[in-house]
Amino acid sequence: MKLTPAFLWAAVMLVGLQRSASSPDSTVNRSSQNLSAVPRDLPPAVEVLDLSCNHIHQLHKGDFRNTTLLRILNVSWNGLEEIDAQTFLDTPLLEDLDLSHNSLKNLSGQQYLLHTGNLLVLNLAYNKIFSMTLGSEFSSLVKLERLTIGAKNISQGDFKNIAEVKLRILTLSLEGELGYEASSLTGVHTQKLQIAFSKNQIMDHDLVADALSLFDEVEMMNLTSGYKDLSMQLSEREEIHTSHFDLTNLVIDWQDLTRFVNVVLRTSISHLSASDVAINHPPYTDTFVTPISKMKSFTARRATVNSFFFSQESVYNFFINLPVKSVAIMETSIIHMTCPTAQSPILQLDFSNCAISDSIFSTVKGDKIVECENLGNVKKLILGGNNFKNLQVLSNRTQHMMSLQHLDLSLNSITYDGLLECFWPPSITNMNLSSNSLTDSVFQCLPKGTETLDLQNNQISVVPPSIFKLENLSSLNLNANRLRDLPVCNTFPILSELLLQSNSLHAPSVNRLESCPKLKTLDASHNPFTCTCALRHFIRLPIKSKSKSQTGIELLSWPLDYYCTYPEAVRNSTLKDIWIPEISCNVGLLSATILVPAVALILTVVILCHRLDVPWYIGMVWQWTRAKHRARMQHVRPEDLVDVEFHAFVSYSQHDADWVHNSLLPNLEGPAGELRICHHEKNFVPGKTIIENIISCVEKSRRSVFVLSAHFVKSDWCHYELYFACHQRLSRGLDSIVLVLLEPLPQYLIPSKYYQLKSMMSRHTYLEWPQDRAKHRLFWANLRAALQADLPNAPVAEIQE
Repeated sequence: MKLTPAFLWAAVMLVGLQRSASSPDSTVNRSSQNLSAVPRDLPPAVEVLDLSCNHIHQLHKGDFRNTTLLRILNVSWNGLEEIDAQTFLDTPLLEDLDLSHNSLKNLSGQQYLLHTGNLLVLNLAYNKIFSMTLGSEFSSLVKLERLTIGAKNISQGDFKNIAEVKLRILTLSLEGELGYEASSLTGVHTQKLQIAFSKNQIMDHDLVADALSLFDEVEMMNLTSGYKDLSMQLSEREEIHTSHFDLTNLVIDWQDLTRFVNVVLRTSISHLSASDVAINHPPYTDTFVTPISKMKSFTARRATVNSFFFSQESVYNFFINLPVKSVAIMETSIIHMTCPTAQSPILQLDFSNCAISDSIFSTVKGDKIVECENLGNVKKLILGGNNFKNLQVLSNRTQHMMSLQHLDLSLNSITYDGLLECFWPPSITNMNLSSNSLTDSVFQCLPKGTETLDLQNNQISVVPPSIFKLENLSSLNLNANRLRDLPVCNTFPILSELLLQSNSLHAPSVNRLESCPKLKTLDASHNPFTCTCALRHFIRLPIKSKSKSQTGIELLSWPLDYYCTYPEAVRNSTLKDIWIPEISCNVGLLSATILVPAVALILTVVILCHRLDVPWYIGMVWQWTRAKHRARMQHVRPEDLVDVEFHAFVSYSQHDADWVHNSLLPNLEGPAGELRICHHEKNFVPGKTIIENIISCVEKSRRSVFVLSAHFVKSDWCHYELYFACHQRLSRGLDSIVLVLLEPLPQYLIPSKYYQLKSMMSRHTYLEWPQDRAKHRLFWANLRAALQADLPNAPVAEIQE
């Protein structure tokens, strides 16, 4: 019966989490609003609720009925006195509960904890609790990772109800005078014990003894005194279980600090750290350092010195001469670090986020700078976030660190002008030069044995061929630089990882990857790609995230982080969705695509025109159009046509008389033509000479039609008729002669005396008699159009006939 509601609540919670994942009401801050009770208007989607600094003295059943998704609740600083046993019945997802700085009176009988089985963090410090005895309810907190509690008395058996709980951090908040019974912490299982002292708290000897003998990690916070007692207690103990000892937020004299460090060096403690340290009375001379120890590391964060007058070199000498494997001084305003007095056992140095300059480790003797030679065992040197400027100078500072493998110079202002040679130790394999002001010349100042190189966030625009090859380089990070194209790998023969995110790659030259035979991973995301023809090969590169292609290269962040910035039509479209046709980019293919159909069309038209005699039809239509145009445009004076009786005089050879009588005359004189035609068989006047009749007929006709054939050029009379017509043309106009070619008449068949005919045939268009009957109608239409004219009425004699 008890399992059913639990399963129902779990189902409701899962659905609610999915719905509220992106809800703007997931975090609600109602702190410092003078509340006396939990508000009833809380949104159902709330996951993080801050009710601190109010006046809520009691928590009741149903206060969180509508906040079933609640995960984090802060009810500190409220004067809270009582919590109902069923207060958290409706919040099965609650993970973090802060009840500190209230007025709760004991740690037993806290029945509300029975409904907080998913609780990971619980803070009950700074309440009015006298005894540290934890009630049986705490045994239900099987998932609890961090517990913060405080009381005036700690006795044996107080923690028995959390003996099965595997804590990550247990924080004991010591509030005023403490009564501690030895061995009270026996049975507590926690990875780290934190002891938070109050101001001027007297350090309890038994508590410290239990802490050092029971827990692997111990942290003491807010210490302002008692260092001599702590040092003495450490020095007197033969066996210490603690391997990590941390001091946080302390104020200490230099003498006490160095004494404490020297004591710890002689113990079995492996790691000593101090954070947020304020040092009083710093030294004027060097301080003794224990020469031999088992301690592995010393770490200091955010240390300050409360004095202006002291010897900085003495302070630096103490820490650099520590006989440990790792020294880290971080987020501290040190401006220099000296060289050890003897060969140092230090393997790792970390001076990140300080204020150290290029003079690090060096010493000035007279006019000469002496480099440090006593850090030959250092394998890892971290100098990120300082004030370093010159890469070549830094190579001199590290040249004697013959064991150095990892060098971090990130987050500085380092430059290199390429004028002086660099002298790095040959052992360096990993180098971080990110976030500096380095340009292309940096590749001339790199350790030859580098395997991993980080140059992101610099000002590199091109990777030039180096003076020497980086034959061992396998990973190169050039993110956030100014590269416009992929680098050539000639100087990196075994490069397997290339990172080019956030550069200026518009259209990467994929063929450059051919110089990188070992390349396995490429990141070119977040670049301003220009989605034109130049990008086609990159888009078509068979590379997909989490899958190896034919090239063996994995393209990181594909396809979501690869998008177009130009042209505007496809801006912000992913490269995967862009299609650039082959034909629009290949000039040869585009030309072939256009020219082949065009040539085919032209050939088809030419063949069809040839087969259908289209040129002939076009020529005939053109002549007909010109004839009609001349008829409209030509202004013939009426007096010029007074004696004109015929539309045309026809001159032909007697051998062509059949065609004239059977074809020409019927189509011109008949109903279809209605033209008056003059020809010698009908209109020559008997009794007159032939020459007189020819002249008379030519003069009485508006135009002269010559039927040309091989027989025509052999007839003398035809020659006379042509001769007189040519003279008549001078008065009647250029269009007074119409040539009809009855059969092909090559120029060489025309006698020389017909020079006028040759001239006219070469300069003027003539009508060809078509053999195809389908073309006859157009031929006659053209001829009639050429002869058509408005003539005076026919002579009276003709009318009478």
